[in-house]
Amino acid sequence: MTSTSKVFAKEFEQLLDLQQVRDALYFLKQDNEQTTKDQIEVTEVEAPPFKEEIRASFFKEKLAAFGLEDLKTDDEGNVYGIRKGSGSGPTVVIAAHLDTVFPAGTNVKAKVEEGIVYAPGIGDDGRGLAVLLTLLRTLEENKIETEGDIVFLADVGEEGLGDLRGMKAYFRDNTYVDGFISVEPGAPGDLIYCGVGSKRYNLTFKGKGGHSFGDFGTSSAIHAAGRAIAALADLTVPKDPKTTYNVGTIHGGTSINTIAQHAGFQLDLRSVSSDALAELEANALAIIEEAAQAEGEAQQQPGSISVTTELVGDRPAGSQPKDAPIRHIALQAAEVLGIEVEREEPLSTDANVPISLGIPALTLGGGGNSGGHHTLEEFFDPTDAFYGPQRILLALLGMVGIKDSVPSMLPVRN
Repeated sequence: MTSTSKVFAKEFEQLLDLQQVRDALYFLKQDNEQTTKDQIEVTEVEAPPFKEEIRASFFKEKLAAFGLEDLKTDDEGNVYGIRKGSGSGPTVVIAAHLDTVFPAGTNVKAKVEEGIVYAPGIGDDGRGLAVLLTLLRTLEENKIETEGDIVFLADVGEEGLGDLRGMKAYFRDNTYVDGFISVEPGAPGDLIYCGVGSKRYNLTFKGKGGHSFGDFGTSSAIHAAGRAIAALADLTVPKDPKTTYNVGTIHGGTSINTIAQHAGFQLDLRSVSSDALAELEANALAIIEEAAQAEGEAQQQPGSISVTTELVGDRPAGSQPKDAPIRHIALQAAEVLGIEVEREEPLSTDANVPISLGIPALTLGGGGNSGGHHTLEEFFDPTDAFYGPQRILLALLGMVGIKDSVPSMLPVRN
């Protein structure tokens, strides 16, 4: 494989030879403080799971200031508009998610202490949304005209049981996309190009139940669930492609001296391979059915325990080859800035959806230092955070090209 330093090196040299590109990079550095202010402002508009409407409306007004074409809110709640290019290059979507994991009523007011910003959601994905705005500012301020179109997208339903519903809806309605970037909290060198798929289930066992002494010998829903969990714990899964399972919560029963009428648990199955995930899912569901039957048979009461399976999460898996052009574009964008790429392991992000559809896609880090994600103690340190937007800008421009100056490096899909 061609070394990182050589793939697209000439094209990026041409890119950086343009004064307006160098000015755009400098602008992002100078805009770091304003980007942090935007980050705080958007974070302080709550966006609970499945209730992102207020933040979506707020962010739509922000996008409207840049004159994007066809700016809309779709039926799922996504907000997006197009920054048109010359019409001769690929269409690239750059996205950040609107939703957080925090319920309505959570105090999302930011506190700044010794330069560190504390607020639930300030990093995930307040940072991504703020990056979209600083990128739009620098493109407009420096009058950069691209070959391809850029779609700026603020999507819903990325977190938890949102199940990537916003991204699924977007790609269900839009088939013209040639490339995709998701912006998440993370170091400027982060580069995720493979998506971890997942299947999530609520499992519920039911039986007649009874008194622990008087009805001893009656099938127990809890015992059936326990049999299932024990059998799942003995499953063997491949290390490559990495495939995992986990029982995350359990519930059921009435009292210590009651044979349980109902019990259940939540099961999380994951893999970077769609085939491995499908095999794991089939094996796990078979084990669960067998456990229900085994409990009834053990008490000489065949069929006395029923089990229902409810699929509550379905995130597609997907991978791309290491020599994919989009990966090398992102690598070169980091290299010319002197940014070391240290993190490329698969994750579950909005990019899962386009990757699973065969659309070149990445998740890139928005810059800065953040932590405590999904907790009330979440924080963001904006020191030198501009390196994230700088790297993303170069990757984006490499994909779509500069009008009459630098051709797009990302192929247009047929």
